[in-house]
Amino acid sequence: MGLNARQTDSRLELERLMEQYGSGLLRMCALYLKDAALAQDAVQETFLKAYRHWNDYRGEAAEKTWLTSIARNVCRDLLRTAWFRHQDRRLDFDALPEQPSAFVFPDNTILTEVMRLPVKYREVVLLRYYEGLKLKEIASVLQLSEGRVRGRLNQANKLLKRRLKGWYDEEE
Repeated sequence: MGLNARQTDSRLELERLMEQYGSGLLRMCALYLKDAALAQDAVQETFLKAYRHWNDYRGEAAEKTWLTSIARNVCRDLLRTAWFRHQDRRLDFDALPEQPSAFVFPDNTILTEVMRLPVKYREVVLLRYYEGLKLKEIASVLQLSEGRVRGRLNQANKLLKRRLKGWYDEEE
């Protein structure tokens, strides 16, 4: 296969990936960065990196896991910049991309509390419950053991339960 044919195949794959995973990555980046406009930049950078490294993708992880890992690293790089540390990062929930129907709540109480979690817990909650990744996929994205991911999820759930006590009816 010639170079032009490979480039065409890569572009078609990139378009497919953008169509299939773009909105989910945008939501994740917006929640991670607390800035919807910056999240769009992060997603563009994610897909540029994916395109540049398409030939390096070996298929050992699912495409969604691979792209989520790239997006997380892009977001982390943005969070480390001096410019970002001096910005007002209050998240406007109305500016977020549309949420999956399984994650819609009558108000933003739960999402607000998730966003208040320490980063190590917030990441696993967003990846598990918001993006729907499996423990193995989260472990791959975060480069942690599945046991550590499970432990962070349990700790995050305990923190959220304590913080949200009284917000919901406990009928157990």
